[in-house]
Amino acid sequence: MTIRQALKYKNKLVSKMNEEYSKAATYNSIEDGNERPYDVNVSLENYLSLSNELVELKTKIHKANGPVYDKIFKLSELKSQVTKLNHLNCAQGAINSRFGRLAGDEPTKVTAIIGVVKRDEMVKNIENEIEKIQEELDTHNATTNI
Repeated sequence: MTIRQALKYKNKLVSKMNEEYSKAATYNSIEDGNERPYDVNVSLENYLSLSNELVELKTKIHKANGPVYDKIFKLSELKSQVTKLNHLNCAQGAINSRFGRLAGDEPTKVTAIIGVVKRDEMVKNIENEIEKIQEELDTHNATTNI
C-alpha cells in the first residue's frame, strides 16, 4: 500500500469510526419500550477496534514520511504565510470611518509600506513554491510503500 492509498484509507477509517460511535451514542440510552436498531456493545467494539487500526496506520504513515518531513513542515508554513498575507491591510489613500462619513468628518489618509500589487506578487511566489513542494510530496506519496 502506498502512502497515498494509506491516506485515503485513513479517511475512510475515520468515517467508519464516527459512524460506529454515533450508533453507540445515539442508541445507548433510549426511552423504555423503544427498539434499538443497533447493538450498542457491537458498535462500541467496532469503534475501538477501528481506533486501534487507525493508530497502526498513522504510525506506518509517520515512519514512511521521515525523509520528507522538512517538505511537509515547509508546506504548512508557506500555507500559513499565504493566509496571513491575504489578510494584510494594504489600504492607501483617503478612507472613511467604518461608520460612514458623517457631516463634517474628514476622511482619514493612510499609507501602506506593502501595497496590494507587492502583496499579491509575494502571495503568487509563495503559491508557486507550495505547488512545487506539493508535487514532490504527491510523488513521494504515490511511490513510497508502507
